Amino acid sequence: MSQTTAAARDQSFHLHPATNLRTVQKEGPLVITRGEGVYVYDDEGRRYLEGMSGLWCASLGFSERRLAEAAYRQMCELPFYHSFSGKVPAIATELAQRLIRIAPAGMGKALFANSGSEANDTAIKLAWYINNALGRPRKKKIISRQRAYHGVTIATASLTGLAFAHEDFDLPIARILHTDCPHYYRGAQPGESEEAFAARLADNLEQLILREDPDTVAAFFAEPVMGAGGVIVPPASYFDRIQSILKKYDILFVVDEVICGFGRTGNMFGTQTFGLEPDIMTLAKALSAGYQPISANLLTNALYDVLLAQSDKLGIFGHGYTYSAHPVPAAVALETLKIYEERDIASHVRRVGPRMQAAIRSYADHPLIGDARGIGLIGAVELVRDKASRQSFDPKAGVAAYLVRRAQHHGAILRNMPGDVVAFSPPLIISETEIDEMMTCFGVALDDTWSMVKDKGLA
Repeated sequence: MSQTTAAARDQSFHLHPATNLRTVQKEGPLVITRGEGVYVYDDEGRRYLEGMSGLWCASLGFSERRLAEAAYRQMCELPFYHSFSGKVPAIATELAQRLIRIAPAGMGKALFANSGSEANDTAIKLAWYINNALGRPRKKKIISRQRAYHGVTIATASLTGLAFAHEDFDLPIARILHTDCPHYYRGAQPGESEEAFAARLADNLEQLILREDPDTVAAFFAEPVMGAGGVIVPPASYFDRIQSILKKYDILFVVDEVICGFGRTGNMFGTQTFGLEPDIMTLAKALSAGYQPISANLLTNALYDVLLAQSDKLGIFGHGYTYSAHPVPAAVALETLKIYEERDIASHVRRVGPRMQAAIRSYADHPLIGDARGIGLIGAVELVRDKASRQSFDPKAGVAAYLVRRAQHHGAILRNMPGDVVAFSPPLIISETEIDEMMTCFGVALDDTWSMVKDKGLA
């Protein structure tokens, strides 16, 4: 065992994020030592097809040398510089130009940070700042959705509509509100069509805005497809109805593209897949294919004009991070965008995505599967105790967690999420053969799980 591997197995010093700490203390972590294409390898040489792109982010897999070389060149040329006080690394300007060129119509400026959490945190600050600049000091409330995931800073964990992000952290903070999750499988009434469900949710949103007073509501945050909340694809007509309400009450629309951006849904942005018209877009993860920490806020020229006028008034735009537009992540992100364009990654997703979606849906009749859903190269199955009633398992039974452990045993890394959801989000470079391999591992793990459920009398 190498010294590095021995250190990785020693849990005396490492506090693991988003982990059951007692379990990892007792059992130890899965130590990953290298990657190749869509695969990663552990410290004992075992290979796993990484069906989650790490954390939804390794879009180009785990061995794209062009990105490593881009980082090395930039480290040699300019390893650090900042963007404060009218200065900027040259590479950051080139990245901003390219981002705006490929962004949906209406985006005009890019503001960089280090993570999706920071980008969404910045979007909250921008919403507050802009309304102060426009003389609307009461217009500060932010609406998110149940089961949303927008990050884990104090403000973005408040936006996140999942209990684990709030419990014992004294969250959510004031001025953060939540409206319905557009989860048709769980939220629709008997016999209710997708359009009727969407209309009811839009009406609920409007009633919330009216109760709170539209003059106090600043922004609405939404992921095109809700990722960590369970890969929830919006029902038909949902966003059309939501956007008309936001325009009616002059509420900023912040589209969180952290997971959906850069090809995941079959278009460069989820915004394009679902016909969205954001005022602000937040980007991260696949912006650098996960190879370096970087994120961005894209905002319209109209909003930039407000910032410009307020900077004249105050003498400064008082926001930014030490590593905003750090040249090394910027160089990697720029090279990533070039690869997306050269290889037409979005078209590749449109070609192979249907194979993954068909494979996911092929399990819909399995006694454990209540719902199978997705779009492009993002998908999920929702496990249930009883298909007819849609009754869930007791969360303490850990059924989805067991399935994911069995999938890992069979050679594929997937992810379980609250509500016994198992997600798929492989690198965008995945081939149809590799999709088949991933789904075969899942199928065997599903059979293992069904046997466990029957043996323990859980169903």
